[in-house]
Amino acid sequence: MSRADKICIQMEANELRKAFTDFFVERGHTLVPSASLIPHDPTVLFTVAGMVPFKPYFLGEEQPAFSRATSIQKCMRAGGKHNDLDQIGRTARHLTFFEMLGNFSFGDYFKNEAIPYAWQLVTEVLGLDPNRLWVTVHLSDDEAEAIWRDKVGVNPKRIQRLDEDNWWQMADTGPCGPCSEIYYDKGESYGADGGPAFGSDERFLEIWNLVFMQYDRAEDGSLHLLPKPCIDTGAGLERILPVIQGKGSVYETDLLWPILAAGAALIGATYGQDPEVDVSLRIMADHARSMAFLVADGVIPSNEGRGYVLRRIIRRAALRAWRIKDVESVMITLLDAVIDNLGVAYPELVTGADFIKSVIDREEKSFAKTLRAGSNLLDAELERGLPISGEAAFRLHDTYGFPIELTQEIAMDRGVEVDTAGFEVEMDKQRTRARADRKEKGGDNELNDRYREIFESFGPTIFSGYSTLGDQGRIVGIFKSEGQDDLYEVFLDRTSFYGEQGGQVGDTGVISTEGVVGEVLDTNFAFSSLTRHIVRIPSGEFRIGQNVSMSVDRARRNAIRKNHTATHLVHSALRSVLGDHVKQQGSLVAPDRLRFDFFHWGPLLPDEIIKVEELVNEAISASEKVETKVTSKSEAMEMGAIAFFGDKYGDSVRVVRAGSTSMEFCGGTHVDELGAIGLFVITQETSIGANTRRIEALTGLGALSYLKAKAALLGQVTSVLGTSETEVLSRLEQMRIKERELTSTLAGYERERLSKLTKDLFSRIDDGILIERLDGQNPNALKEISSILKSHVGLKFVALISLFDENKVALVATRGPDSSIDVSSAVAGAAKVLGGGVGRNADFAQTGGKNYEKIDEALQIIKKSI
Repeated sequence: MSRADKICIQMEANELRKAFTDFFVERGHTLVPSASLIPHDPTVLFTVAGMVPFKPYFLGEEQPAFSRATSIQKCMRAGGKHNDLDQIGRTARHLTFFEMLGNFSFGDYFKNEAIPYAWQLVTEVLGLDPNRLWVTVHLSDDEAEAIWRDKVGVNPKRIQRLDEDNWWQMADTGPCGPCSEIYYDKGESYGADGGPAFGSDERFLEIWNLVFMQYDRAEDGSLHLLPKPCIDTGAGLERILPVIQGKGSVYETDLLWPILAAGAALIGATYGQDPEVDVSLRIMADHARSMAFLVADGVIPSNEGRGYVLRRIIRRAALRAWRIKDVESVMITLLDAVIDNLGVAYPELVTGADFIKSVIDREEKSFAKTLRAGSNLLDAELERGLPISGEAAFRLHDTYGFPIELTQEIAMDRGVEVDTAGFEVEMDKQRTRARADRKEKGGDNELNDRYREIFESFGPTIFSGYSTLGDQGRIVGIFKSEGQDDLYEVFLDRTSFYGEQGGQVGDTGVISTEGVVGEVLDTNFAFSSLTRHIVRIPSGEFRIGQNVSMSVDRARRNAIRKNHTATHLVHSALRSVLGDHVKQQGSLVAPDRLRFDFFHWGPLLPDEIIKVEELVNEAISASEKVETKVTSKSEAMEMGAIAFFGDKYGDSVRVVRAGSTSMEFCGGTHVDELGAIGLFVITQETSIGANTRRIEALTGLGALSYLKAKAALLGQVTSVLGTSETEVLSRLEQMRIKERELTSTLAGYERERLSKLTKDLFSRIDDGILIERLDGQNPNALKEISSILKSHVGLKFVALISLFDENKVALVATRGPDSSIDVSSAVAGAAKVLGGGVGRNADFAQTGGKNYEKIDEALQIIKKSI
């Protein structure tokens, strides 16, 4: 917006906040203070919209103390499903932290009142020119359009229908409904005209969103009417400010400019001279606000969840500054500007200033120490000009604190790609290690303190399950599990139940005493050496000190033992077939299947898969003994034992020798002799990341059932083909050749048919225009015909509509190479009538719908538009 276009009413941010809330308080709304950025709602990582704190009211789960409310809600979109982080600094309107002006009705008023409220505030209180405002409504919302047009008096030409853009939902499940938006036209200097549906995104700025909360979306995607229809308004404070202050960007208002200016002064830059420097300054200003508010609401930098988002934001802002100028400390200066600028509206920034700055300063300094070393590694990778490997990207993340997104951003500036799939493989390994570490060390919360008390009082749980599936033990701890009344965590002084570790799933079975029977649903570890039994107790109760009898599910354990021993044989066979570079990267040992992940640089050839299967089955057929030995780690290494992925080993280790070819460190349960496995079959071999493969397999009766099913399928195939098993492949090849011949013949017939049809259509072109109904033609045929017609000299516009497959409608339109007709605009009305929509492509449009009875009406609409 130029200075000449500035409107007469000028407001600073604090004045706009007050004008908004005063307007709605005067109309019976209760002013509700902003909730925390950390929501109670588990479906979102942060408070992403003004309605999030009110979600229980919209769902009817809680009764509000008021039927109308207004708020200025702190919001964050920088992680999880709602993430604008990558767009920050590169547009004039996106922010990670923002303030949402909102007015809400909980079953009180609906569209008839909410729409006029919005228009009155925007045009009368804020003084925006109605001739620069546009309105959008959802395709299905005739009611909203009528209110805008007939009750408010908006010019119908400035009301447009949109599809997904005018449907709002907070998450995949929960409150949702159609919405109606107000857009401000910043002027022709910002891009193409055409309103928000067709014009430039930079020119038409959304400043107001009225959500008509009518539905609750269930997990299966179905929509259910809410108990009472509600109103949720979202009006971005930062979006409105540039309009009323005559600025072209959210960063140039009194809300963000002081922070941006402080950053520019710190690094010796001048805003507006270098586009890339401007991007950095905008990122620094935006991120400074976000980090300040996150810490104020209790988020601390970490490697997971919200803490990871905060850490990434801090490091991203610091790196942006350091890449321009080597400044020792950036964030303190930016945070001072944030607190000075926003402290009046948000006093928690002032009261928590010392804490906020100390947390962020520590994180920045910690990052600075490792950044230089990490930069050397990154620079070395970039100099190669090759994609950065997943291992290198992970090392940058894990050792030097570079988030993968940061590595990608820096690499992108140099035109280098990053192996993100390989990075995720390395991250999965780290998560596995972290989970095991957390189990061993426990945490600081109350429950972990109780686990620690059990451990300190009674010592580690003695595991007797190698030699017996039934045992006697004493209850030393019992806690109620959260969420289910009959579910408990039971701790025993000794147990025959194997706890999940090293890829082997936990045992199930029964624990009983004095007439009380508990079903063991799972067994795992509260932390290292303290076994936790997840037990359902339908009636009665267990008490600490009681003696109990244990019975592990024998059939399930035996199936697990077969699969676990088979993973050892798979490891040995892979090393024999592929080489000693093969190393296990993970595993799953369940009763019904096994999974083995390993390092290798490419897919296995069919012959290699067969060889691995043969070696494993040869070992099973030999039925050698499986022997275990507890010894020192050093002696085990001298014996040639291989360390299994995921296990931790102390001075005393358990070595499992499975026949003559396999010897591994392992704490799991195994068969006594290899013949007990019965049979082994590989069902799948796939990639799960760079240089990491996965084999999935079955043993015993599961493998036999799998092979029998494949044999039965082959029998069905031979029956259908009318041939023998030995001739199946040759018969299928013959059929493939015949299919290709038929396909080619049919394609020729289709081309000939379309050519004849098109020649007939050439004669119907009138003054460069052809608008026809061609029933029976599918969308692809219409596209082919329209493509041929484009070659007609002087063609201006073609629109073809077809009824096909009984009640489906296809519409295809295009224009000639020298035509100026906007195709999408020309057919938009017809598309709406048919029940579809079109994009913004001026050269070509394709749509469809189910309103087949309105085809002729659609044709007339197109003819009138042309």
